[in-house]
Amino acid sequence: LLFALIGGGTHGFATTTLTSSTTLSTSSTTPTTPTTTTPLAFKRVPFTTSLSAVALEQDQQALHAADSQEDINDKVGVLLLNLGGPETGEDVEGFLYNLFSDPDIIRLPGPLTAFQPAIATVISKRRAPKSRAAYESIGGGSPILKYSNSQADLIRASLKERYDLDVETYIGMRYWRPFTEEALDKIRRDNIGALVILPLYPQFSISTSGSSLRVLQEEFAKNGEKYREMMHTVVPAWYDRPGYVKAMADLIVNELDSFTPEEIKEGSESGDSSCARHVLFSAHGVPQSYIEAGDPYQAQIRDCVKKISEALPGEDQGVQIHLSYQSRVGPIEWLRPYTDDVLPELGAKGVKNLVVVPISFVSEHIETLEEIDLEYRELAEESGISNWRRCPALNTDQTFIDDMADMVVDALSEPAQSVTEACVANNVGDVEQAFDEGISTVGVGGVGAEGDLLAKERLKNNERINGRIAMMGVALTLLVELLRGESLMNIFSSSGSA
Repeated sequence: LLFALIGGGTHGFATTTLTSSTTLSTSSTTPTTPTTTTPLAFKRVPFTTSLSAVALEQDQQALHAADSQEDINDKVGVLLLNLGGPETGEDVEGFLYNLFSDPDIIRLPGPLTAFQPAIATVISKRRAPKSRAAYESIGGGSPILKYSNSQADLIRASLKERYDLDVETYIGMRYWRPFTEEALDKIRRDNIGALVILPLYPQFSISTSGSSLRVLQEEFAKNGEKYREMMHTVVPAWYDRPGYVKAMADLIVNELDSFTPEEIKEGSESGDSSCARHVLFSAHGVPQSYIEAGDPYQAQIRDCVKKISEALPGEDQGVQIHLSYQSRVGPIEWLRPYTDDVLPELGAKGVKNLVVVPISFVSEHIETLEEIDLEYRELAEESGISNWRRCPALNTDQTFIDDMADMVVDALSEPAQSVTEACVANNVGDVEQAFDEGISTVGVGGVGAEGDLLAKERLKNNERINGRIAMMGVALTLLVELLRGESLMNIFSSSGSA
């Protein structure tokens, strides 16, 4: 079996292939047991700085030459990327500083970027007491690292049991320990030959997967020699995988089935809908300006909800689907409708039975345990929604874990997408800079460099400027909060304008 892993341009990665006598299934639901246990053998192909300069015939000659070379490295690594979170109250301020220092979270206009560390310091100190109290309400810290470690261990075990594939797994957090840079240090020490990079975000957003990939891109660009012998591939988004969709649908159905006959009767007799049960997908919000600048997040959320909904009971079976967005900050326009607007609207319509589904997250953390379970539940009950259910995050669900393992195998058996290509294809950062580093023209992940990728290079300047101005609005909002000593939303509320 011939695998093709394509490294990223001038980052110093060789165009490389993988060969194996093991037959691997790419099905996300019913993988086939390997027919042999022969380990993967990685073959090196002569290094090229740009695939656009390599003719097909030359590629074929290189592949043929690789078959005669000795194996250089057969160690596979899987890097799971996630947000991170403070483990104790003492960690909160540092976590917030890292968060607000990220230019993908607060995008300041060019002349003001030098002030971002100072702004981050002010905001983190101002917000730390409130955030610390929120973490205290869920046990004192975020459980995201605990779940991420468990997911990594179980994915490794699934790959070994179901494919007889030995891999090393690593956790790279964006804003708290273990940081992505720490994971890369371990990867180099372990002499990993091929790395599969999996952001633990089903849908791609510039502010989540994009920010984590930017860290990798900058590291690879600055220290390419350190990674010359390691090839990599990225799975930027995976919300549409059948295994993921099935795992989510199964969890939701379990909650729908938990409503008692009395509760279903109550729901049927109230309101203006013929549906007794309702499902509200609550996705993490992003500023509308991100979408206008090319962030694919909203389109992927909608498609994700559509696919999961197709696996759920429909309105003819008494179930109605809704979508909203949570966690907005400040007065600028974020993706609508807002969850804290939708809940009162559902209550006013007589909805009694509601399942809330955190669709952007694969593990429990502050947005599920505090914002949804405490704040939104209280709002829902005040609005008359008497029978509340919250679908758990995927966490260590076995269907989900096995699909993640299948995803690793799929990534090893398909044309690779480098970090740079994933960033450019999803409009992360300055596209011109990414193109300076060299982009494959063979087409990766359904995107061809001669078409869609080059078109993305020509994003209109006014779109980027509008996005930065909008993010400056976020920064100014936070500064107003600092000066006033309270949330700007509370200021508006007390003045009767919100």
